[in-house]
Amino acid sequence: MAKRGAVRKPADDSTRPCPCGATRTYGDCCRPLHRREATAATAEQLMRSRFSAFAVGDTAYLLRTWHPRTRPARLALDPGQRWTRLEVVGTERGGLFDTTGTVEFRAHYRDAGQPDTLHEHSRFVREGGEWVYLDALP
Repeated sequence: MAKRGAVRKPADDSTRPCPCGATRTYGDCCRPLHRREATAATAEQLMRSRFSAFAVGDTAYLLRTWHPRTRPARLALDPGQRWTRLEVVGTERGGLFDTTGTVEFRAHYRDAGQPDTLHEHSRFVREGGEWVYLDALP
């Protein structure tokens, strides 16, 4: 039990399952990208890390990995939304030697306790050798 007035150390989130749905832990999967310890090798890896950033509330990462031409000036996440599961439906290009790619996915979330799904085809490009999110196809 914590002493009155003592500050409790937050639980280490590195050992929990990664929000992106990979079979690795957050500490071995998306957290190194969020902390700039690694960069995404593929468009799908970037998309997965961005989903995880939504799940953990990392707006700095989301803005940093957004193409400058389409990036909003600021980003405020809805505290009532909880991103719960990611399904990658398909990818087109976006590999190690590509400069563009698309990822189709379904991102499941709860908004004010109600389940919902975002279905999107996202476009990604390489800028300065790193993948960034460009926009969603109509």
